[in-house]
Amino acid sequence: MLIISAFLCGLIFGVGLLVGGMANPEKVLHFLDLSQAWDPSLAFVMMGAIAVGIVGFALVKGRKRAICGVPILLPENNAVDRPLLVGAILFGLGWGLAGICPGPSLVLLGAGVGKGLLFTLSMLVGMVFVNRFRKTSA
Repeated sequence: MLIISAFLCGLIFGVGLLVGGMANPEKVLHFLDLSQAWDPSLAFVMMGAIAVGIVGFALVKGRKRAICGVPILLPENNAVDRPLLVGAILFGLGWGLAGICPGPSLVLLGAGVGKGLLFTLSMLVGMVFVNRFRKTSA
């Protein structure tokens, strides 16, 4: 049941990215670049995602387990600290330069788009680097 649920959620997410045009780096870059013909469509996709998220969080509030039986583990750390700010800046730089973020990179990877493969590999290398750096500095 858990695998089927994860598959269906991922499928809905991926189809939503494709239908909304968010797997197209050029469309995203036209949203982020205010100096040219600005495309506000990403803002509407984000507002739709936030609305669904608000409903989802309201439905699970106070529950210990999801419908499929797995524990609901929501983050407990709300601190705005240096690692969060540095990570947000790096994420924003990568997103702004490439027009791709992690979700769409997997959609592009699945579609066989070279830019998606390069982005996903670079993202994974960055994740490994950060995990090793944290272990050595701890």
